[in-house]
Amino acid sequence: MSTLNLNLSHKTQLLATALAASLATAGLLQAYNSHTKRIRRKELGQDIRRAIAAHDLRDDDEDIQLPDVLNLPPAVKRLEESLNYDEDLIREQLARNYAFFGEDGMAKVRGGSVVVVGCGGVGSWAAVMLIRSGVSKIRLVDFDYVTLSSLNRHATAGLNDVGTPKVKCIEKTLKQIAKWVEVDSRIELWRKEDGGHLLEGADWVIDAIDNIQTKVDLLHHCHSNNIKVFSSMGASTKCDPTRIQISDISNTIYDPLARAVRRRLRLLGVNSGIPVVYSTEVPGDVKLLPLPEEEFQKGPVKELGVFDDFRVRILPVLGPIPSIFGLNIATYILCELAGKPISNPLPIKNRKKLYERIYRDLLHRESKLAGHQINKLPIDEDDVALIFEDLHKGRSVIPPHDIPTRPTLVRWDPSHPLTVDNCVVFEHGDAEKHVKACWNENGTPATPPGELWGNEVQLVVDRRAREARRIREWVM
Repeated sequence: MSTLNLNLSHKTQLLATALAASLATAGLLQAYNSHTKRIRRKELGQDIRRAIAAHDLRDDDEDIQLPDVLNLPPAVKRLEESLNYDEDLIREQLARNYAFFGEDGMAKVRGGSVVVVGCGGVGSWAAVMLIRSGVSKIRLVDFDYVTLSSLNRHATAGLNDVGTPKVKCIEKTLKQIAKWVEVDSRIELWRKEDGGHLLEGADWVIDAIDNIQTKVDLLHHCHSNNIKVFSSMGASTKCDPTRIQISDISNTIYDPLARAVRRRLRLLGVNSGIPVVYSTEVPGDVKLLPLPEEEFQKGPVKELGVFDDFRVRILPVLGPIPSIFGLNIATYILCELAGKPISNPLPIKNRKKLYERIYRDLLHRESKLAGHQINKLPIDEDDVALIFEDLHKGRSVIPPHDIPTRPTLVRWDPSHPLTVDNCVVFEHGDAEKHVKACWNENGTPATPPGELWGNEVQLVVDRRAREARRIREWVM
């Protein structure tokens, strides 16, 4: 019995010794890896500093020029080519993303493939943040080149990039950010006739195109071929970042580009299913930058563009706004790729049912005045929202301009047709008084509204009508 106990004790000691040796070996390996990583980082920093210093010394004997980042010093090039950027360094660079999405989520993000069509102010920011967050494969599609005016909003362009293709400018930066990224740059214009191959293998497509028809063609192609696509609407002429939001294309309001795209897609049978980023901000008091007179003398302005239907005159753009659009897109797609989608993007204004009710009341009143059923008014629910929210700020046109308990829209001047600039907000009781006084029983005009409500109200109506006409010029 004692011999058996001695054998068991001896085996236990052997197992304990083996386990201790394994732990010690693992500890030594971990310490060695950490030590070599620190050395590699230190050597990397020293080599870069030496290369830059040597490059600066050579430049002292030359004329002062803007640094050409496209022609890096040979030592830096060799360093980049020889650097072994292993999985440990990649995971350290993406540590905050791993903490957010977890192992499974980041595996999906890193395995994702995105195509960016349109690499200007919006597309460039989306591309940069996708790569910074771990996306490993990206295709950039744009025919355009960097100009000086691009520098107020482009994510990667500098003075040295002026005159170079936008896609190459972005590619250069992406490869500096992430050693592992695969970038496929295409200096091409996406066309519906032959653009399908540019979207092959994409988990997501980003539409950041300026041109309406090309944008519609791309969205229709993606929708018809079950390719996930996220579209950017109009970022120009806007300045209020609090009005930027994500929604389905069917729920967009006020945005002129969104309205045009939505209507054209409906004609093609696409009513919803495309997420977009857009702004509910009504375009401010800004105008297209003027063309010199000699440009008009060359012929019709529409024909002055490089491609059909592409804008010739320049829209005013406040630089930060396109970047916010691009960051919205990148965030949405990253969450989708990781399997943690934004389940219910919060609309800035969620009063769709109110607008529907106001529209129905207006349709019923106009039918009654016309003496027959009207199936469709010359304004829609988007216009109702515009009149109520932006023109009248949700308040009655009658002083002291209280917030109506039952807001009602009514045609202001019975001698003119119903339009956005001839429609005002009343409390329900005031609306009934207005209709009763300003229309005869047969639907013809009676008392002029200015006489009924006074000159002060008429001046308010006139001022808002001018604003409505200005907005309509942008929207239409």
